[in-house]
Amino acid sequence: MKILGIDPGSRITGYGIVNHNGNRLVHVDNGAIHTDCHKDFPLRLQKIYRSLTEIIEQYRPEAVAVENIFFATNAQSALKLGQARGAAIVAGVNAGLPVFEYTALQVKQAVVGHGRASKDQVQKMLKVLLNLPEVAQEDASDALAVAICHAHSSGINALRSKLK
Repeated sequence: MKILGIDPGSRITGYGIVNHNGNRLVHVDNGAIHTDCHKDFPLRLQKIYRSLTEIIEQYRPEAVAVENIFFATNAQSALKLGQARGAAIVAGVNAGLPVFEYTALQVKQAVVGHGRASKDQVQKMLKVLLNLPEVAQEDASDALAVAICHAHSSGINALRSKLK
């Protein structure tokens, strides 16, 4: 299963794509979508949406996993972050893909083994798990971690779907 992980942000949205085959995780690509903070906010959201749509068209993932933000420094930041998440979610839904959401605690637990892991610990573990030549950029690392979290959770999610 090819999974697109997304770490949404109004200035930088990270993305990471992994293939999950049985116990194997294979890195496909990762990167960051940078928006121009001097542009009107709706145009920044449009860039996030369009860029993710292009990534989905190029890589054809089977699922999208998005980090569910539960903390922000202020209300305005939380609102903008929520809107960036919305643009990411709509890109996945419009492509006909199932979209899953995970908290930072769930992501860290899935990648490092405990929910209080530092960003540095997550990045180093990703390098090992995906056999990366170097540590990925921070936002891209976070997105790869979200994709891996979904890879580890996909079996449980499938069972939940059947029980509904």
